[in-house]
Amino acid sequence: CSDQVSLLAVGLSVGVLLLLLLLGLMVYYLWRKKKGQSQYQELLSTVPSVPACSAPVILVSQCSWATLNSVRNSDISYSKSLMIMKTIVAALLTYSILPIGYIYLFPSGWYPVGTVLAGLYSVPPLNEVVAPPPGMATRLCFSVEYRHSSEQLMVSLLRLGNLPPRFHGNVTLVELRLLPDDRRPRQAKARGTGPDPEFNDCLIFQVSGVCVPQSTLSVCVLSVEQDGKRHAVGRVLFPLEGELGQAGRVLWRDLETEDDTQCSELGDVQISLSYSPNLQRLSVAVLRARGLQLLTDTGVCVQVSLQIHTQVVKIKRSCVVKGETDPHFDHRMTFKLRSQHLDEACLRFELQQPNDIRSEPPPLLGVLVLGPFMYARGPQLQHWMDMVNTPQEPVKLWHGLCRAT
Repeated sequence: CSDQVSLLAVGLSVGVLLLLLLLGLMVYYLWRKKKGQSQYQELLSTVPSVPACSAPVILVSQCSWATLNSVRNSDISYSKSLMIMKTIVAALLTYSILPIGYIYLFPSGWYPVGTVLAGLYSVPPLNEVVAPPPGMATRLCFSVEYRHSSEQLMVSLLRLGNLPPRFHGNVTLVELRLLPDDRRPRQAKARGTGPDPEFNDCLIFQVSGVCVPQSTLSVCVLSVEQDGKRHAVGRVLFPLEGELGQAGRVLWRDLETEDDTQCSELGDVQISLSYSPNLQRLSVAVLRARGLQLLTDTGVCVQVSLQIHTQVVKIKRSCVVKGETDPHFDHRMTFKLRSQHLDEACLRFELQQPNDIRSEPPPLLGVLVLGPFMYARGPQLQHWMDMVNTPQEPVKLWHGLCRAT
């Protein structure tokens, strides 16, 4: 019996100790909770001076974002850390990561958020921001920005303006290259049809700051029919040297068409190029010429030379067409050229008039050189790059003749 009494006493003592321990934990928890609430209420009791919010900054591009510009009415300059913190909070609020309706503290003051209005962060319609300027020429609207920290060239395609009526029902594609070294084009597809199709795409080129001033942005606009047939609308060649001072500004540039680029005083020649990597064969077609300044009535022929570095590998001539300032040659020829020599070779076209005296060189009407960056620039370089990037497909283009040097 004494053993049972002792066990009962031990059990009661253990139970009392556990009860006391539980009560202590509850008191401690309530004390911590009351202390936290008192600090939170004391923090909210201070009423800060809330400034009026300015309008948000909205960048018109695919990679744009909206930021809150609520700042105090003072002349205090904020450090980079403060701006980064505000941008992070604004981004988190935009994507509903932070709770809405609280006050967030920055090192320079209080900034109540309240409720987020959806219309405040929506990008306005593009036609209200970049309306196409009046005129008949087809124009491209874009912006260019270079970021030195990441060595990235960011091109924002916005829209096309005044697209010709025959292309209104087709899909509009844009191919971008960074000449002279970029062989892989970036593509963007318009979000609609009609005379002013919109893109709102941001494309990035990885290029060092040393090479940027020496580069040219090539933008080729294509119209694609339902059966997949492509038509060249025009192109824009935009040299980057001296154009990156005002980053992000909206630019309008007229598209150069075949009719616009033929302005040589010596005349123009239409050339078609295609290359077959499997056959290691370069196919050249001299189609026609126009506006030639004939010296005699002996006719006109075209001499085509394939050159690798300073060595002339092969020379071929077309037939002679007589008595025409706008002759049609339709002469095709092929050259054997390995793929590893595409960056080292060029084609030299010479429009000649036959000479009865064989000891004297024939008079030259004009010269044209097509090739990579080592030999050519502008449309002549772009023609060669288009041939390399679209194997097996003929690339046809008009070129103005230059004087022989």
